Amino acid sequence: MALTKVRYLFATAFKLYQPMVTQCEKIHTSCRNQASNNDDHPTHWMEYNQKIYPPQTPDEVPRLAYVCHQRTNIKYSPLKMWYVASFIRGMSVDEAIKQLKFVLKKGAKDVREVLEEAKEMAVKEHNVEFPSNMWVAESFVGKGRVIKGIRRHGRARFGRVEYKHCHYYVRLEEGAPPKHYYSPFPQQPHEQLEDWLAAMRRRKITNSL
Repeated sequence: MALTKVRYLFATAFKLYQPMVTQCEKIHTSCRNQASNNDDHPTHWMEYNQKIYPPQTPDEVPRLAYVCHQRTNIKYSPLKMWYVASFIRGMSVDEAIKQLKFVLKKGAKDVREVLEEAKEMAVKEHNVEFPSNMWVAESFVGKGRVIKGIRRHGRARFGRVEYKHCHYYVRLEEGAPPKHYYSPFPQQPHEQLEDWLAAMRRRKITNSL
């Protein structure tokens, strides 16, 4: 009798949860590594590699080469991958690969492999002579597929679990990295002191002379 009641409660809970699951996303009860095996890969970022620019005149500054690369549906949280993506912005590609070898986050391995693949693409497909003479111009993360599942609890209760994925995008640009990637440029200690003193001198008491 008790077993029949438990089965009835589970069936009722499943009926309540089933409308939350779309037709294309069933309840995920298989291995988590299989969650990235899907066909909905974004391709808009890779289309920048196919862009054709008009020919330049001899007096114009030579246009620097660049290459865009991505890896989609990485089994990793986008919020955690954001720290890794922000860490390598503005670095040279060799320095970024070297630094990522010492990052203990799981997503650092995927980012490092994407950079190595982008270097290889720059040589084979974009005629870049020296792949080490490139720097990370853009590095950001997008939200990927979220697969929903059920986690069973005691007393015939259940909870929802989400298996999150992320897309990683990178753009390597030819040339030396800039001295200051983020704007405004970071101030030196004496410059910060001068700005603070100027702000203090601009203070005024309300309704005073």
